[in-house]
Amino acid sequence: MLKDFKPVLNILLRFIVIYLVLLLGYQFYLNSGKANGLDSFSRMIADQVASIQNAAGFPTLLYDDVKNEQVWFYVKKNYVTRMVEGCNAVSVMILFIAFVFAFYKGAKTYIFALAGLVLLYIMNLLRIVGLNIVMVDHQEYGKIFHDFIFPAVIYGTVVVLWLVWIKFFALKNENS
Repeated sequence: MLKDFKPVLNILLRFIVIYLVLLLGYQFYLNSGKANGLDSFSRMIADQVASIQNAAGFPTLLYDDVKNEQVWFYVKKNYVTRMVEGCNAVSVMILFIAFVFAFYKGAKTYIFALAGLVLLYIMNLLRIVGLNIVMVDHQEYGKIFHDFIFPAVIYGTVVVLWLVWIKFFALKNENS
């Protein structure tokens, strides 16, 4: 009976191992730079968001709050939002990678994973830009956009990528 579930258990075990290894590696990275404030990856994203907003006509400055491990976005002469580690979407990217590699299919796994990471990275940048614009021009909608709309966009992107991976790559019959 257990033999019938072996493929599913192998996929589940691969997912758990990959997820835990990536999560522990990321936690090690975060712990290694706590004294410097916001981690360098999140800071890079904040810098890129500020550049996009400046180019889009939303004058933006960043203010470091090292003690609280965050960076504030100062847009159109207002502090509108803050960038914390959780805003960088790395946890979402780890989940995405673990799922894709659980259904490993050779070189195309790496190509799809890289393309998916690039898409998720861009979506996250646009999500933060969108939130800042909402907060500066329509603050009354800020909570709904932060708590519901933008998480739905980023997680929805992950689900669509997973469905594409499963339908067109992972479960595709190799002989057809």
